[in-house]
Amino acid sequence: MPKVLIVDDSPTETYKLTSMLEKNGYTVSAASSGAEGVAKAKAEKPDIVLMDVVMPGLNGFQATRQLNKSPDTSHIPIIIVTTKDQETDRVWGMRQGAKAYLTKPVDEPQLIETITSLDQS
Repeated sequence: MPKVLIVDDSPTETYKLTSMLEKNGYTVSAASSGAEGVAKAKAEKPDIVLMDVVMPGLNGFQATRQLNKSPDTSHIPIIIVTTKDQETDRVWGMRQGAKAYLTKPVDEPQLIETITSLDQS
C-alpha cells in the first residue's frame, strides 16, 4: 500500500484528507508544520507527500523546495494541496518541484486520480 505523508497545520484538513486516503487503502502519516514535514519525509520516505502552503514557520513552498533539493527525498512526488488558487501560486509551486497542485476543498476522486498517476510514474 502506498504511504502518504500529509503536511498541513489544520487538524480539520488533515482529518479530511486522512479519511479520504485510508478509505482508498493508503497508509497515512501527518505533520503539522513544514519543518516537521521535511523531517518526517526524510525519516519515513513516503511514496507521496501532500503539502499545504500556508503554515507558520517553514511554508509549503519552502518545504517543497527543501525536499526536492535533498538527495534523500528528491524522488518523492509532492502534491501541493492549498486554498491558494491564483495562477502565480500554481506556477510558483510547480517551480519549487511539486508534481501537481490541487486547491481545497479537495475533490476525493481527483485526489486519488492524481496520486495514482504520480505513483505510476
